[in-house]
Amino acid sequence: MTPISYQDAITIPIAIVSKGLQAFLGDAITGIVTFVVVATAIATLIAKLIKPRIIINSHFFNALLNVSPMWAIVRVVGAVFIVLTFSGIGPEAIRSGDTGALVLNDLLPVLFCVFIFAGMLLPLLLNFGLLELFGTLLTKIMRPVFNLPGRSAIDCMASWLGDGSVGILMTSKQYESRFYTQREAAVIGTTFSAVSITFSLVVISQVKLEHLFVPFYLTVCLAGIVAAIIVPKLPPLSWKKDHYIDDTPRHPDDEVIPQGKGVFSWGIEQALAKAEKADGVVHTLKDGLKNVIDMVFGVIPVVMAIGTIALIIAEYTPIFDYLGMPFIPLLELLQVPEATEASKTIVVGFADMFIPSILASSIESDMTRFIIAAMSVTQLIYMSEVGALLIGSKIPVNILELFVVFILRTLVTLPVIAGVAHLIF
Repeated sequence: MTPISYQDAITIPIAIVSKGLQAFLGDAITGIVTFVVVATAIATLIAKLIKPRIIINSHFFNALLNVSPMWAIVRVVGAVFIVLTFSGIGPEAIRSGDTGALVLNDLLPVLFCVFIFAGMLLPLLLNFGLLELFGTLLTKIMRPVFNLPGRSAIDCMASWLGDGSVGILMTSKQYESRFYTQREAAVIGTTFSAVSITFSLVVISQVKLEHLFVPFYLTVCLAGIVAAIIVPKLPPLSWKKDHYIDDTPRHPDDEVIPQGKGVFSWGIEQALAKAEKADGVVHTLKDGLKNVIDMVFGVIPVVMAIGTIALIIAEYTPIFDYLGMPFIPLLELLQVPEATEASKTIVVGFADMFIPSILASSIESDMTRFIIAAMSVTQLIYMSEVGALLIGSKIPVNILELFVVFILRTLVTLPVIAGVAHLIF
């Protein structure tokens, strides 16, 4: 998690090792991912239809494979899509370079490698007191400003420096362990799973404005903070219960520092108490392995199915163009050049974060391209990765709620980004 400079960029070690694994596996990785998705679909159908004892009697495998009918269908759809894409047969709409092949070749290999290392190393982050220490130190900032526990700052940092998927996985695990309530998990998952610095650089390069990376990233941070303060106070996030996963209410004294204790000394005490309870090396490895299996087999098929469907809708239907039309008056009010062209890119970001910057590269105005690039990064919820991960996790949000949050984030961040763009250009 510690930021380091690597090949002239700031990143974190987990991002470096996952890229190293990706390079090592090379072209074989798409075959491995295809096998994972197909195996998950077959194992899920066996668990649902035959109910073998080996699965039903194991709490872990029963939770992983004996899922609801809807999730079973999603996994089967993911398997069908990935087989058609990998073998290059079937409808072009499913397997083209802008739909299924984009998810299979560009997204899933990255997720697969991140999941392996994030899953194995997550117990080190969660079980040995780091979150207790930072949680105590940062509660004084996170609770008054965002109404969140101090430990949520770590989730944000993991996303910001590494990958949004790492932040979501951490949030999901913390929610399952009763550290976050339903409201907190939903807010952190949809608000603090920030886009990594590395990917932000890719987006700004796509619109040919690399020389403006520093003002661009500062704009993204400013708009992100404004959205993090405002959006959780609006429905649907404000409607979420402050109850834990087992429906027990949040205890108001959870974060109170006892009298006579300093913030740092109490944080250290909490951290040491947590570390003392941690089991040995074997248990930590077993925990890590369970995380990897849970993420790889539980989430990757969902990303393949939902990501591909979202991209098919974006690529082959005018739905996102129509949904963007109501934004034309707002863009004109904010004096954004080429408002009609820009409006087509706004809602399409719900399908995939990279599509708006691809569409924007044909727009003449530097200011408009800058706004669209920053917008696509601050919208945060895109179904080809973050949205699919949230739906595939235990975090209590559904696809309709994600779309509403996406629109709210757009409405809150667009004026901020446009305002900064007017200062720069």
